Parts: sequence; C-alpha cells; structure tokens
Amino acid sequence: MAEKKKFLLRIDESIYYAIEKWASDELRSANAQIEFILKDALRKSGRLQEKENSAPDNKTDNNAN
Repeated sequence: MAEKKKFLLRIDESIYYAIEKWASDELRSANAQIEFILKDALRKSGRLQEKENSAPDNKTDNNAN
C-alpha cells in the first residue's frame, strides 16, 4: 500500500461535525470520510484517473507476465 501524504487541515467546526456525523452513519472515520468525499469529487470532475496507483513516482509491476 502506498504511503499517504500527511498534512494539516483547518476546517470550520460545524463542517467538521457534519462530516463526523456522516462518517459515523457510514461506519468510517472522519479522515476516511474526507478522503472519500475528495476522491468522489475528483472523479466526477475528471481530475482523478480510475487507477489510483498512477502517481508518477510509483513503479509498475514487472512481474505481471
């Protein structure tokens, strides 16, 4: 699994609590819910390729033959 990028996010308290509630309803952590929301928005806008392992610094698997 690729290492995840860590960064500080400042967010309005009411938005955070709404995300936390939504996450709880879907049995996710608030962090996982934020990532889910961002991925969904990126896919819908065409800014995220379907294959998530397509980052430029990832190596391809040469053992697939």
